Amino acid sequence: MSVPMLNRQLLLEDPVRIPDGAGGFTITWQPLGTLWAEVSARTGRETQGEAVPLARVAYKIRLRAAPYDAEMRPKPEQRFVEGARIFRIEAVVEDDLTGRFLTCLAEEEVVA
Repeated sequence: MSVPMLNRQLLLEDPVRIPDGAGGFTITWQPLGTLWAEVSARTGRETQGEAVPLARVAYKIRLRAAPYDAEMRPKPEQRFVEGARIFRIEAVVEDDLTGRFLTCLAEEEVVA
């Protein structure tokens, strides 16, 4: 595999459940830190949202690896934020046998 061009600065965020006082919860996002990554589009499709059509685009996001127990190692259910764009992380795999890089499979939803 080639060495990724880490030219995009992404904010890694973790979901936090906050009780709403009525037996449910709301989700807020806690920033964990900034990572440099290479972002490439994979596939896209249009789906019907609750009120409007949505465009869903899958992305491959490559970044430097971190140990399994490190707070800055991305996990499914977390997300990357770049300005107004949000990339929801679906899976994380090691990019190569040396373990120097990770690949995050992520999805972005936008109103079509």
